[in-house]
Amino acid sequence: MVGMKVFYHVITLRNKKYTYWYIFCSFVDSVFILCLSDMTKAAQTRQFIIEQSAAVFNVKGYENTSLSDIQKATKLTKGAIYGNFADKNELAIAAYEYNSSLIINALKDWIGKATSAKDALLAYPDFYVRNGQVVFRKGGCPLMNAAVEADDHLHFMRSTVRKSMKQFLRLIQDIIEQGQAKKEFKSKADAATYAATIFSIMEGSMLLAKVMNDTKYFQLAADRIKLITMQELLK
Repeated sequence: MVGMKVFYHVITLRNKKYTYWYIFCSFVDSVFILCLSDMTKAAQTRQFIIEQSAAVFNVKGYENTSLSDIQKATKLTKGAIYGNFADKNELAIAAYEYNSSLIINALKDWIGKATSAKDALLAYPDFYVRNGQVVFRKGGCPLMNAAVEADDHLHFMRSTVRKSMKQFLRLIQDIIEQGQAKKEFKSKADAATYAATIFSIMEGSMLLAKVMNDTKYFQLAADRIKLITMQELLK
């Protein structure tokens, strides 16, 4: 395609001024378009691999997931996979980031429906109460799953897991601080401390719910968080 376009311009503009400059520009533009198209396809393939392998990593674990597991999930060859990722570690991090982003974005959407800080804070555990079975089917909480492996032996994932946990803590802390700014919550309450407490209660309930195969622990956590909100935070 590029060669044909350049040849066409040589024939039609060979006797005009700036002929060669026009030919050069046409050639560069054509190559740029082709390269951009290739980059888009590469980005799409990379994202496809991440999305298809993310659930596998979360269910089987980041250490136990093999290349054959990834190939089975993506229906791609080893060359196609490693043509987009340097190694399994790079893919594992990308898959984890994708998994954690799904949860936090869903949480933000759920919380965003609240009309007060109190309702927003209670919406956090309510999300898990109402969607616990969905979380189970996808292998459980991606943060908790990855945190165990990152702490034990997959040290290359530590900073990424910590970063996402800070996002969750910040989300809860922001709700409390907004409530304080609107005079809804007590101003003396330490927002960061309460955010960590609430997050810990919810994460602990997820561990119990998964191990015991019983979603009632989500409700227990929600009840405790409601008690903290009503008795310790709310004015």
